[in-house]
Amino acid sequence: MDEAEDGTLSWLVSVPEFPEITTFGETKEEACQSGLKAIEEAIAARIADGEAIPAPHHEPSGHGYPVQLPALIFLKALLYMLAKSKGVTRAELSRRLGWHREQVDRLFRLDHKSQLDQLEAAFEALGVPLAFDISFPEAA
Repeated sequence: MDEAEDGTLSWLVSVPEFPEITTFGETKEEACQSGLKAIEEAIAARIADGEAIPAPHHEPSGHGYPVQLPALIFLKALLYMLAKSKGVTRAELSRRLGWHREQVDRLFRLDHKSQLDQLEAAFEALGVPLAFDISFPEAA
């Protein structure tokens, strides 16, 4: 927390994995929302620029608050990094899927609400079937 010249307090947000991010909020909740929005924008910018996206941390680092990305943004970032790590271009992914290039481009746009079946097909085309590791509860 930082104190401004007028005596008001604000919450400063920085993200070590994204050095380009510095934002704030007047409350902890506002700061977390501002930080999440900034992370989403940083991921979108890195995808647009062909840069790497850092892997998420699953354990808190002890000096901050964890951020939960929306599932769709997480999946799009993961798809981007998998394609990048395998050297699969969007054009190649388009060929593998038999889709128009614009359909594939939408998979990497964070502002587009891609359908889960489209993402599943794209992961499958990269040789990494989409899987979830959540236990299904027993019937009551």
